[in-house]
Amino acid sequence: MQPPESKPPQQAGRPVDPYPALGGWAQAQDATATSVSAQHDSPQYPSTPQYPSIPQPFPGSPYPTPHYGPAAYAQGPYGVVPVPPGTPPQRQPRGLSPYGMPARHPWEIPLLVVVCLITALAMLIALAACIDLVLDGKQPNIYLIILVFAPIVVWFLRGMSYASMRVNGVKMSPTQFPEGYQLVVEAAARFGMAKVPDAYVVLGNGQINAFASGHGFRRYVAVYSDLFEIGGAAREPEALAFIIGHEVGHIAAGHTSYWRQLGMFVAPSLPIIGSSLIRSQEYTADNHGYCNRHVGAPGAMGTLAAGKYLNKLVGFDEMADRAAVEKGFFVWISNAMSSHPVLTWRMWALRDRSRHGKLFWRPSRPAGAPPAGPYPSSYGEVPALPPKTVP
Repeated sequence: MQPPESKPPQQAGRPVDPYPALGGWAQAQDATATSVSAQHDSPQYPSTPQYPSIPQPFPGSPYPTPHYGPAAYAQGPYGVVPVPPGTPPQRQPRGLSPYGMPARHPWEIPLLVVVCLITALAMLIALAACIDLVLDGKQPNIYLIILVFAPIVVWFLRGMSYASMRVNGVKMSPTQFPEGYQLVVEAAARFGMAKVPDAYVVLGNGQINAFASGHGFRRYVAVYSDLFEIGGAAREPEALAFIIGHEVGHIAAGHTSYWRQLGMFVAPSLPIIGSSLIRSQEYTADNHGYCNRHVGAPGAMGTLAAGKYLNKLVGFDEMADRAAVEKGFFVWISNAMSSHPVLTWRMWALRDRSRHGKLFWRPSRPAGAPPAGPYPSSYGEVPALPPKTVP
């Protein structure tokens, strides 16, 4: 375990990303891109695409391999960190952004505008209804009162949630859950955040979950204890890095803002529209998790699908391929009413980095892609062992 202030390893006189995207740079065609590529021409950054024979994160996938471009390095608040290149490469990198950073889902902002307008309209109608009822000598019902005082309700609930973390959660630090703390620091640095959010470990009681929130100018992430082994080591380090990148991504994308959460106050009560907005935010956070530690995506999804002991038996490609074949009205409505993308669609989106995750219609295989399968069998595989007993 390296201390938080340690710098990335050096190679050929420059820092090296310890978790680089697989593949090389696509050769740019314009003059500006050529000059930028020439500045970084080296064995580490070839001017033509190269595809190493190292294991792919999703073996056998018919989808495009993610690519990076030659990034510069700068001294940030957490040491030397990569910064986006001056000229974007032609191909999509691992975060769906031409600069190698995570991209926002294209449906997120349009849906956010619609939900915020509905929330503002609902609050105005509730205020007018309360005034009319009070003038008539009647008592407004509880729902109208909650809508009128939504700004105070949101502020109060955020404050209570943060206070609960401060007095009940185990705060990650260089001495408490140092592995998780380092992952939070690295994710904040990768996303260019000016301040590392607080991070807490909370009792999971067998549940696998994590979330992000904030209060005032403070932001924090909470990770359930079942993602760690006894002794504080991460049970699945790569999967945990993806999950932490996902949660820190919520903060980096502004999902934990007070004003956003106030604008989304009625989202849970809006069928289809509200849940679709929340799903688009989850896809955005998944882009952050993938950008932070792409090799942890299969392990993270396997953990969500089968738990912390059987996650290694989950065939990522086999489950992702079902997104294109599982169809019907109830499949559609199950996804449409869910606050998170259904797992098969989510795995498909994490594997196919050439497009954003589907919100409403199931994904389809690219034209000319080979048929799905065959898949490696998990027969005879040994699940992850349970943690050691407390002496």
